[in-house]
Amino acid sequence: MDTVKIGRFLAQLRKEKSLTQEQLAEELGVNNKTISRWETGNYMPPVEMLLELSKFYDVSINEILCGERLSSEDFKEKAESNLKEVLSESKFSIKEKKEYFKKKWQREHFLEHCLVVFVYIIMFIVGINFNKYICTFISLLALYYLGSRNNRMMAYVETMVYGDMK
Repeated sequence: MDTVKIGRFLAQLRKEKSLTQEQLAEELGVNNKTISRWETGNYMPPVEMLLELSKFYDVSINEILCGERLSSEDFKEKAESNLKEVLSESKFSIKEKKEYFKKKWQREHFLEHCLVVFVYIIMFIVGINFNKYICTFISLLALYYLGSRNNRMMAYVETMVYGDMK
């Protein structure tokens, strides 16, 4: 994406409304230096600001990302290329997001896991001393716990990566 072209377009839109950077910043609830950074192309507005800018200037997000007003013929083609470019420039791949949320879930449930392992070891030691069937039962419980723990973790990861798909 040509951030300089986008910035020039944002500056043009602001000037069409006869606003200063400071006035626009106040309207959007950001700092006037932020507006300046967007208009010089040093930074891209975040996604939520693209929506606000789109509404405020009465242009599409697609037009903002192209840095120009689009005719109806160009609109679909540019929308497709913008979407592909934004997706390719996303900070995390799906695999990286999954790994991040998997590690996050494991950190958040570390104490629970330690407690279950500790209880398992104690019960196994007690089972060895008293009854082999208890050891078998405890082993099956441990396998069930590990399976359900993994399922809960994967459900959390999928919800965080893909959102609630109801």
